[in-house]
Amino acid sequence: MSPAMYNRLWAAFLDTVQMVGASALIALLVGIPIAVFLVVSSPGGFYEAPRLNRAVAAVVNGFRATPFIVLLVALLPFTRFLTGTTIGVWAAIVPLSISATPFFARIAEVSLREVDKGLIEAAQAMGCRKWHIVRHVLLPEALPGIVGGFTITVVTMIGASAMAGAVGAGGLGDMAIRYGYQRFDTAVMVAVIIVLVAMVTIVQFAGDYTVRRLRDR
Repeated sequence: MSPAMYNRLWAAFLDTVQMVGASALIALLVGIPIAVFLVVSSPGGFYEAPRLNRAVAAVVNGFRATPFIVLLVALLPFTRFLTGTTIGVWAAIVPLSISATPFFARIAEVSLREVDKGLIEAAQAMGCRKWHIVRHVLLPEALPGIVGGFTITVVTMIGASAMAGAVGAGGLGDMAIRYGYQRFDTAVMVAVIIVLVAMVTIVQFAGDYTVRRLRDR
């Protein structure tokens, strides 16, 4: 590849990091409260609200069941309303966040449900407030599983961000389509694939390492 193409590859890499990073942060900040709500409002939880629980769960399941490329197109009017455009990095963050949040919320919910009930009952017997149980028992005990689930979510988002390049989102996917596929440049395609594999490998390694450290504490 020419030096100009390497510059484009670097710019596309930074765009992908920005897309995935911002979307992952939103998914983390919104997904954990949703997961906590689904756990504590379910039958047997300490804030039982069966109807509201079922309603939120239905919305989460609806977004999870929608393929990302379909969601990407369906959210174009909403994306234009929020960002003023339907192309570019910031436009891609909207569907990426909406797609990743319910996915991560369900994974975090599973981790929260696996917390030993005895620990919760012991905290209740000690007179802990419900919010303190969530903050000091549920979340810390489920943290390794939540981190592992977040790692899976980020890896999935890297693939989705490349898919978003098909509709002008920018990043590595856009470069692979415009400069690789459409111009029949195999070198560009291979370079993009190598970068994507490297990103996934680094994220997975960092996530697995963090989970091991949390479990050994």
